[in-house]
Amino acid sequence: MTSRLAIAALFGGLLSGAALAQSNPTYLTLGRADGALYKPDSGPAPTVAMIVMHRTSNYMRHPACTEMSKRGIMVLCMNTRFVNNEAQVIFEQIPLDVKEGVNFLRKQPGISKVLLFGHSGGGPTMSLYQAVAEKGPAYCQGPNKIVQCGNDLADLPKADGIIFADAHPSNAVLVLRAMNPSVASEDNPPTGKIAELDPYDARNGYNPNGRSTYAAEFQKRYYEAQAARMNRLIDQSLDKVKRMGAGSYAYPDNDIMIIPRAGPSGPGAGAAAYLYLTDPQIPFITSTVKPAKLLKNDGMIRSNEIVKSVAVADPSNAQKHLRYEDGTRTFTVKSFLSANAVRAKNSMDDIDYCSSNNSTQCAVQSITVPVMFAAMGGYFFVGDNERMFDASASRDKDFVVIEGATHGFTPCVPCGPTPDAYANSMKNLFDYMRDWIKARY
Repeated sequence: MTSRLAIAALFGGLLSGAALAQSNPTYLTLGRADGALYKPDSGPAPTVAMIVMHRTSNYMRHPACTEMSKRGIMVLCMNTRFVNNEAQVIFEQIPLDVKEGVNFLRKQPGISKVLLFGHSGGGPTMSLYQAVAEKGPAYCQGPNKIVQCGNDLADLPKADGIIFADAHPSNAVLVLRAMNPSVASEDNPPTGKIAELDPYDARNGYNPNGRSTYAAEFQKRYYEAQAARMNRLIDQSLDKVKRMGAGSYAYPDNDIMIIPRAGPSGPGAGAAAYLYLTDPQIPFITSTVKPAKLLKNDGMIRSNEIVKSVAVADPSNAQKHLRYEDGTRTFTVKSFLSANAVRAKNSMDDIDYCSSNNSTQCAVQSITVPVMFAAMGGYFFVGDNERMFDASASRDKDFVVIEGATHGFTPCVPCGPTPDAYANSMKNLFDYMRDWIKARY
């Protein structure tokens, strides 16, 4: 699936949720966050409620709002204090917004259980909240953390379970894997190129007309160079923060940070330098290691084989990557360190996940409530979701792959043998979620 199709699928899903709204939601102000409360139009009064939230995206019309309320769940769809403002994100403040939602739902008549729903960047958001709720602020403090959380996160009310729907391991990990390590300087625009690390050079395996094939030796050098670039940026940023505190920097509080050739400022894959966008058959990303449950388009589950994503290559990244809008990340120094920086030696399999508080992969190791992981089988988080499932400390955990689904849950049309091969992807996901909830709550 191309990155453009991924973005279209995600926002197409958001719009379809609005079109299917069963009734007018109730709009709320919850501290510094905003919310839209969706209730079932008919049937028994709900006893289970769910919070849907992302770090920066507007999720008040997310498909889960209407799809789960149709299935008997009360759904609170929220926007954080940083909605549509990536450059201002202080990730360690977002649990305070989730707390407002949990407290609100606990007070609703008839509600006995409150669940969290983490889609995409909602995964790190919800998992940080629950890890701190279970372990206290000590979870997000310590010498290994790039940024420390505050003690204002003490005594967060625990949720009763989490559903991760194509959650990714960390925004910081995505930035790490998106960085083009062939950039010779961090100037904006960048100058110079290291040819032996260029993912869009045919000599390194790039194919402008279809799927690229990168040799294992190139991949190893590439992933290590991505980690080296990330570590340099972290060190430079930490030095700036230190000088701000000492009064020896140009600004006393913060500064803009531009990272060229590292993907877009907005949502979606854009022109990020993920090798798996041009070679979607890199198994670490797009395949499970062990046999896993595959929810087929016909609603049946197959569970006796390795599951591979059906995503297709997007060779157009080579040109889009050169553009500012498609190929550049815009942060502040502090938003980079808080939500988009992680220590690593290799961007694939040697990442210090717990150096960042924005890390689903780290947080699930401290979460004991029931968890469900659903990877979309027409996208690029199949391997990561299996690893998060394996790392989870919960004794009640489930992992399923939704056949042919895009990151926005809609069917990946170019991924299938026919246009309607995965037509039931969204229905299958939300039906599975409904049944998982009913079996436990």
